[in-house]
Amino acid sequence: MYVKRYYSFWMTVRWSKYSLMYGVLYSFVVIVLYEITSIPFSLPWQPISVIGIAVAFFLGFKNNSSYDRTWEARKIWGAIVNDSRTFATAILSLPNPDLPKEERKKIIYRHLAWLLALKHVMRKEKTWEHNLPVEKLVFIPGFIKEYYDGIFAEIEKYLSEEELTTIRDNSNIPSQLLKIQSKEIAELKEKGFISDYKQVWIHQIISNFYTHQGMSERIKNFPFPRQYASTGLWITYIFCALIPFGLLDIFAQSTALHYWLTIPFSAIIIWTFFVVDRIGDYSENPFEGGYNDVPISSISRAIEIDLLEMLDEENIPGPYQSENGFLM
Repeated sequence: MYVKRYYSFWMTVRWSKYSLMYGVLYSFVVIVLYEITSIPFSLPWQPISVIGIAVAFFLGFKNNSSYDRTWEARKIWGAIVNDSRTFATAILSLPNPDLPKEERKKIIYRHLAWLLALKHVMRKEKTWEHNLPVEKLVFIPGFIKEYYDGIFAEIEKYLSEEELTTIRDNSNIPSQLLKIQSKEIAELKEKGFISDYKQVWIHQIISNFYTHQGMSERIKNFPFPRQYASTGLWITYIFCALIPFGLLDIFAQSTALHYWLTIPFSAIIIWTFFVVDRIGDYSENPFEGGYNDVPISSISRAIEIDLLEMLDEENIPGPYQSENGFLM
């Protein structure tokens, strides 16, 4: 997530430089061929503009749909923040004084392990994501180390050796941790540490975590429909391929303008449409670790700090700092 007020103009250009470069090169080739041949390259602008309107509407639909996926992901993780605080408060405020503090701490630690495990599961690559090398996808060196260290490097400090052995070979580690959590609450009820009402309430919070996890998995595991993503890309190519020919028709007939102006104007229009398409493309997958994604690493760390402070811990990690204007 970018945390400064605006991307600088040059950052935007660097991010989309290839579409600008190819737009200049393609327009230059068209004009050179027009210059050295007698072939009438120009096309009337009116039908091209109709195609452009259709492309603009389609890209608008695609970007709105992509933004909805990102915004839903942010709301899910906002709910995880709220329910994590509620869960920790519920465990710490259990009225039975015979329930050891270490037992309460173990439950909250297990929740932190679930949170960090879910974060790593959401970062796993999918075939429809960009799957660039992490060094090219993000601008945060600290996150790159976290990514390569993997899930167990983070959660092992919050789980016992027995629990780590139990979950290590499971395909869905967060679900297994919630199952262990539910069994633990049931055992505390059997031992008389938790009332019926408290058990139901705490199980409802755990159920909320299952819901949040499932909603996150829905976004992660179901891509933005490929027919929309693909169609948007191809019709953008078609429209942009026609732009120099339409502008040539306009500039070649003008007495005040020269047809060589087709090159910069075509390049700018081509760049604009491809930038809009790319924005939607990088908003489709809000968990892949890109620079405009939901900052689930920072959200997880904020929850971690809150809960450890509730436990009066001493060795509390600091919040993630922005690097190069980005948070992860």
